[in-house]
Amino acid sequence: MSDAPVQPQESQDPNAAHFSIEKIYLKDLSVENPNAPQSYLWRESPSVEIGLEQDQSSIEDGFHTVVVKVTVTATIADKTMFLVEAAMGGIFQIRNIPEPELQPLLSIHCANIVFPYVRELISDAVQRMGYPAIYLQPINFEAIYQARVQQQLEQAAATKQ
Repeated sequence: MSDAPVQPQESQDPNAAHFSIEKIYLKDLSVENPNAPQSYLWRESPSVEIGLEQDQSSIEDGFHTVVVKVTVTATIADKTMFLVEAAMGGIFQIRNIPEPELQPLLSIHCANIVFPYVRELISDAVQRMGYPAIYLQPINFEAIYQARVQQQLEQAAATKQ
């Protein structure tokens, strides 16, 4: 038996579907703690708002980027306790996928790959500011995609009338 590592066989068919993760990267991170150190003495529970944005684009032939941006704002009364905004991106090589399947792949599958990284980054940033960790719940990117498609269909139907 050989001790040489087993290499996966590359598909010889240039028309075969291909998907790979090329890079996961930090695109942007903003942390604001505007009322520190006084905010550490506040005893009320903050109101926490969470915003989510997603963007995707083609960066060159066969390569796409998906960015998931999460904003977490904690306030007490009208005072900001903290604000964290993080955008994580992924570069994906996608080849020979039919166009109708590309958008769902980017919007759902790729976003699901990137989201755990941004979730961890948000939690870590909040803890490093000295506050209890924020644990973001999993996101159903498929439901978000379906809602966006439905909204586009409704808008198209309204324009035709």
